[in-house]
Amino acid sequence: MELVQINQERKIESNILLPIKSLNNSNEIKLLKVPTENNNPFIEANTKNVSLFNLKNDCIIPVFSKDNEKTLAHQEFIEIAQNCVTKVFPNHIILEPEIRVSHQIKGRTANAIYKPVKELLEHEKTQYFERMAFIIRIPSITENINGNNISLTVGGVRAYNQENLYNRKTYEKFKFFIGFQNMVCCNLCISTDGYQDEMRVGNYQELESKIIELIQGYNAQNHLQEMMRLSEQNISEKQFAQLIGRARLYNYLPKQEKSQIPELLLNDGQISTVAKDYYLDNSFCRNDNGYINLWNVYNLFTGANKSSYIDSFLSRNVNAFDFTEGLANAINGDSNDHWFLS
Repeated sequence: MELVQINQERKIESNILLPIKSLNNSNEIKLLKVPTENNNPFIEANTKNVSLFNLKNDCIIPVFSKDNEKTLAHQEFIEIAQNCVTKVFPNHIILEPEIRVSHQIKGRTANAIYKPVKELLEHEKTQYFERMAFIIRIPSITENINGNNISLTVGGVRAYNQENLYNRKTYEKFKFFIGFQNMVCCNLCISTDGYQDEMRVGNYQELESKIIELIQGYNAQNHLQEMMRLSEQNISEKQFAQLIGRARLYNYLPKQEKSQIPELLLNDGQISTVAKDYYLDNSFCRNDNGYINLWNVYNLFTGANKSSYIDSFLSRNVNAFDFTEGLANAINGDSNDHWFLS
């Protein structure tokens, strides 16, 4: 393990987490390298783990075909995020990014155009990944909810399938978040004010500016308090069964009725996973009386969301938090959110 910066890890009280306005002028990225093989991935689906070195040295960079202008590459997005994090949190431990990719696009060099596949040499093969997600954890900023340590985390998604690469270069789209990661299961915990679904930027400087703006606008203390409240509210086995049944009906509702109900983005397969883990999950299952608190329900949702594709993963994660808060509102008598438990 190579240590670039050594800081003593300590727990930061939630009332001084954010907003943090400190910026420094240093461009030095201070990262702690740690092994990640034994950790649960923050997303599974059809993804695989790669390093920043792999992206830089083993992948080509797509271009906009009509003017041959290059895209902002995956590795550039990650490095911009690293720079932003070190500027806003100059005195904290920052871990190396965890990177997951999917949808490999293969090619070959021009001199190998007529070669059979089995005869291709390594230097004649090209590749890039259509979709990429990453997180950067800041383990010196932590909190504990319901016995679970959570750590401040930033991350983003880049999906080339959402760009028109057959046209001329225009604004490019990025997804970015700041929130927390539950270290028991590596599930992400993201709220609406810590997430931007579509950052439209034209260059490096614009992307850096928008990332810093999002980080500094995030209210971590409020997010933590909302998550802690979830651990204080419980539903019975009967209510949970009602929730699962309603969730299965949700996608088949008439459009007008559906528009009056809080949105739920998880698919049927993921709802089945939630139902199974209510009984079987080692960390977030029901208690001996069949009751389950909403913090555990929330983590069942975010755990099931790990099977989402990269380009829908973050929006579903944010929706899981909003939906669980809606369940809390329903318990407290808010009629606008009662449908899933009624």
